[in-house]
Order: sequence, then C-alpha cells, then structure tokens
Amino acid sequence: MHLRRFVLALGVAPLLAAGAATAVASPVEQLRQDTEAIHALGISGVQARMIGPDGQQSVATSGTADLNTGLPVPSDGYFRMASTSKTLVATVVLQLEAEGRLSLDDTVEHWLPGAVQGNGNDGNRITIHHLLQHTSGIHDDLPGYTTPEEYYQQRHDVYGTEQLVARAMAHAPEFPPGAGWGYSNTGYVLLGMIIQKATGHPAHQEIEDRILRPLGLDQTRWVGTSPTLPRPHAKAYQLFGPGSVVDVTDQVPVDYEILSFVTTTRDENLFLRALLAGRLLPSQQLAAMKRTVPVSAEVQQLWPGGRYGLGLVERPLSCGGTYWGHDGGDGGYITLNGVTDDGRRSAVVSMSEARGDTPEHILDQENAASALIDHALCAENPSIP
Repeated sequence: MHLRRFVLALGVAPLLAAGAATAVASPVEQLRQDTEAIHALGISGVQARMIGPDGQQSVATSGTADLNTGLPVPSDGYFRMASTSKTLVATVVLQLEAEGRLSLDDTVEHWLPGAVQGNGNDGNRITIHHLLQHTSGIHDDLPGYTTPEEYYQQRHDVYGTEQLVARAMAHAPEFPPGAGWGYSNTGYVLLGMIIQKATGHPAHQEIEDRILRPLGLDQTRWVGTSPTLPRPHAKAYQLFGPGSVVDVTDQVPVDYEILSFVTTTRDENLFLRALLAGRLLPSQQLAAMKRTVPVSAEVQQLWPGGRYGLGLVERPLSCGGTYWGHDGGDGGYITLNGVTDDGRRSAVVSMSEARGDTPEHILDQENAASALIDHALCAENPSIP
C-alpha cells in the first residue's frame, strides 16, 4: 500500500488498538459481524474469506458493489492487489538467491549501474536486503492524487520504472542505508528491475512462472496498463472529504510493472498459506524472510506492534503469538490479510472504499479490518458448520 500517503495524513493521531472479540459467537458469525462492522463505518463494500486448518472456507460480504445500482458485493470479486504484491516480489528474489543467481548482499550498483546516485544517494551502499526490508533510506516520491480533480487528470498516466526511480533520486536519502526503517515503494521498483536483469524476464512474468502457475492461482493476473479489472468486481471508491465519494475504479497503477496484479480473497489466502507452509521457499530463505525489524513510529499507528521482514509484516495476535501478511491499498481498494506461522489458518478482507480524508477515518478503517483478521486467526474452528 502507499503507506507514505496514509502516514502523512495520520500526523500525530492517537493509536487505536483493535481488541479481541468479547461476544460469544461462532467463527462464521463473527466473520459476518466483522464485515458488517466495517460497512457500518461508511465503507461501501466489504468481502472477507477465512480458511481453517481443515481447508474449509468461510465467506462473508457486506454493503454494495455499486453505489448507483445497489448490487451486492460478489464474494469472489476481483480487486487490485496493490502492495501485497511486494510479498510476491520478495518471494521471487529469495528464490533467485536460493538458486545462486544473486545474493542479498549484492549492491544496487552491481545490478543497476548508475540508477541510484545523486543528492547523497549511493547505490554502492544499498543492498538487495536493504530494499527488501525498507531499510535503504531511499525517499519515496511516487505520483499520487489527493483530490478528485487530480484523480481525473492523472488516472491514465503511465510511468516507466526509470522515471519513478529518477523522482526518488531528486531527493536526499531519509537516512543512511541500514540506519533506520522507512517504507519505500521505490525500493520495490528497483527490485523489479533487478529481477529482470537477473533473469532476462519482467518481474511479473517471473511471478507468474514461479508462484501463480505452480500454485494454480488462476484468479491472480497481471493486467499491465489496463485501467480496468476482470469481472466480477465491486467498484472502488475514494472518500476525499465530506460528501465527496468518487468512483476511482478506472485507473492505471503508478508502478504498473509491480502493482498491476488483480486477485481474489481465495487466491490471496492460498498464496500466503503456501508461502508460510514452506511450499515456495527453502527453509533458509523463509527464515530470512521472517527475520524482522521494528517499523517506524508513524507506521506503528497502522500496525500496532508490527515488525517488517523481507516483504512480509509480522503482527501480534490477541490470543498470543503473531501472524504474517502484507496490507495492500491503492485506487480505492484496501486489503488486509494474515496467516498463522504454520500456514494453517488464514484470512483476507478486501474493502472497496478508502476513507482517506481524515486521520480518524484511516485508523478506524484499518483497526476494524485488523480486528477481523485477528478474530479469524484466533478462532478455534473457522470452518463452515
């Protein structure tokens, strides 16, 4: 997700932690209640799916897929994967490391000579590991809209990866490599470029060949510069201010090489379960992915107690232990997900409206979705009776 945009809006807003469920409800009923609670915040559409240790799936929806027609939210609707695709990118990079085709200690300069330089930026000091963990210090300056007018002006703009990196290089680093943590979409743009250099194929093709096809994830697709999604899907909305809800479904993701994946709650669950179950990475690489550092104080407001590994976020569970996932949010679609450490219990919730107009709305939406994930992963038996 474009965390920088949300963090800037958050400012010094108070932390609101999501708590565990207090009412006695079956896991399926709890899922329904949690989707209704998200919709009650004013979010137009919600779909959620959880999978238990027995493989049984439970689905709940709330709200509408279209504010004009009132059509129900499809339980198998597509949505933009957004920054959850960073976990796909990280998985491919770690697979390449396991094959001996690159090292996490390789510098950016080694793979992309001259790409990271100027204004104090130095690709000789930044490693692939730094990029994966958001510890590179590279400033983020991806284009983005903050008003309806900007949305209509920019929604079909297409940027090359070199353009996006050049925007970041116009700024000084936020900190020396390895000396802090700062979410950087630009870092993952660079990782996509490195994958192409190492393999001779675009990152999206490597993701397809190495992850999607082997796992049978035929509902996860790269749509490139297409501004539309496959059907069915709920329309995506953005709340810019009081009474200013805009249909923002029609747009090209800024970093289309990485962020143009669409998916479903089914596929996102199955991907995360396979990853944590060790089906995509050797044990050494999976262990490296799960070695975490604390996130910044600002992002702690979104992820209380959160820590970041290599393209993977670790968050605490109210019932003890932690879970793994990676939020995705852009273009009206906001998605949270989580899988237990053993990969046996998982949940995904996708919301088709981003209430990004105030810090309070941002936190309320994030906390309600986080509560749904927590309840689903802490449920004793989330399978459909």
